[in-house]
Amino acid sequence: MEATVRLYTLNYDEAKTYMWAAIFVACNLVLPQVFHLIPQGGIIFSPLSLVILVGAYKFGWKTGLLAALASPLVNHLLTGMPAWEILPVMTMKLAVLALVAGLTAQHFKTVSLPLLIGVVLVTKAVESLGEFLLTGGIAATIADFTIGWPGLLLQIVGGYLIIKYLLK
Repeated sequence: MEATVRLYTLNYDEAKTYMWAAIFVACNLVLPQVFHLIPQGGIIFSPLSLVILVGAYKFGWKTGLLAALASPLVNHLLTGMPAWEILPVMTMKLAVLALVAGLTAQHFKTVSLPLLIGVVLVTKAVESLGEFLLTGGIAATIADFTIGWPGLLLQIVGGYLIIKYLLK
């Protein structure tokens, strides 16, 4: 299931970069509110990650990185979530995802389920190491896999469908 779609690599000197990053930050304000209607919905589905994956894959790592750095902070300031103590870990995780997704798209110039599986798995490996170094514990990392596996599937399948069909 490989699809050739138009992927972009926007730069910091382009207004489109900031426009798309702002759109993704706005999506990251709304989407978590919907998922938080489900008990533990944020932990299970990681809606911020879906938006960053799609944004970075479609519009490049620079756009994704802007949205990844801004989304947790804007969310915290406006909604109180994520909690202040989680903010550094969440920001690191989203930044890693933006870099891996954007650089993968830039290199392969296509989207496919195997590529997105690779993006999610590589990202989780790097995030796990980063989270361990930042927190000194592995409980949250284990929860990412035991509780958060539906979110990983959502990133892979949902990300593929959104990139292929919705963001033409």
